[in-house]
Amino acid sequence: MQTVPFCLIQPYEGVMKLHMPHDWSMTPREAIALQNQLACLVIADLPLMLDSVRLVAGVDVSVKPDPATGQDISRAAVAVLNFPGLEVLEVARAAMPTPFPYIPGLLSFREGPVLVQAFEKLQHTPDVFLFDGMGRAHPRRIGIASHMGLWLDRPTVGCGKTHLLGTNAPVGSEAGSYSPLMDRDEIIGAVLRTRAHVKPVYISAGHRIDLESALALTMRCTTRYRLPEPIRAAHHAAGEHFLD
Repeated sequence: MQTVPFCLIQPYEGVMKLHMPHDWSMTPREAIALQNQLACLVIADLPLMLDSVRLVAGVDVSVKPDPATGQDISRAAVAVLNFPGLEVLEVARAAMPTPFPYIPGLLSFREGPVLVQAFEKLQHTPDVFLFDGMGRAHPRRIGIASHMGLWLDRPTVGCGKTHLLGTNAPVGSEAGSYSPLMDRDEIIGAVLRTRAHVKPVYISAGHRIDLESALALTMRCTTRYRLPEPIRAAHHAAGEHFLD
């Protein structure tokens, strides 16, 4: 297998310190090789003490064509909310031409570069991040929540809206019901019903958190809607038209 060299960069010395282990410019084959290298660094068995959480961030990226040029533009938003009140305190945004094609399993290479720009603008330091995407529920166990968790060195959770990988038993109809998401004999996440009789979401540990904590946090961040409030806030902000 081809080895991808790491392009080591000094951490960004802003409010939100970023750990930058590699350059983003690579082919799909190189991206898969890098994922295989990074997956062993992901920590997915650390309990998160929810009583210690004060700030939680939602992360989302919207990709839409520029009306003038037709080129895809990636717009990232990171919404920081207090916890447990779930009031929006800050939204950091960034935009750039989309650098990578849409390839299932390689979402972080499409969205990661613009997210890094948004993270660098944060004036608060979130205790945990909820991503619109997968964590360990990924063919190589490193979805965008896990991958970006390595950059942030913070607890991260993947909250996917659609199925990517794995099988599960039926989920109960009540809010909080869930079924383990299995890939062969491995539990890679859970299918969680956040609202009674509403379509479930796919939860997985990203980095520096375990699945039980990820499920508990998701439910504590969910109010009247299917998606947890931090992701809803980021989704709304990423979908807005803004100039960077």
